[in-house]
Amino acid sequence: QVQLVESGGGLVQPGGSLRLSCAGSTVSINPIGWYRLAPGKQRELVAGISNGGYTNYADFVKGRFTISRDNAKNTIYLQMTNLLPEDTAVYYCKALYKRGGSELPYWGQGTQVTVSS
Repeated sequence: QVQLVESGGGLVQPGGSLRLSCAGSTVSINPIGWYRLAPGKQRELVAGISNGGYTNYADFVKGRFTISRDNAKNTIYLQMTNLLPEDTAVYYCKALYKRGGSELPYWGQGTQVTVSS
């Protein structure tokens, strides 16, 4: 069964840390990045990572968040530090799903991150 399994969200105080994980269930589904959706806002890219480890970050997380991957586990991680209240959002993992000759976007179910004192 093709699926993305996300974990690691929760409630944390400002300045705290969390680590999100996203695992692809088969080799045909390749996690490539994290997005987030906050109330009243559009979905935005947080960080992306290629199979070779090339990374890119949104300006608002540079220096605070780190994306990494374990290709053997088909899993990506998002280490979030110095969290701010404005980081509160549902975080979604995005993957590429290889089907036939195409690569289609595939989304996880989302994990809630709440930063509040």
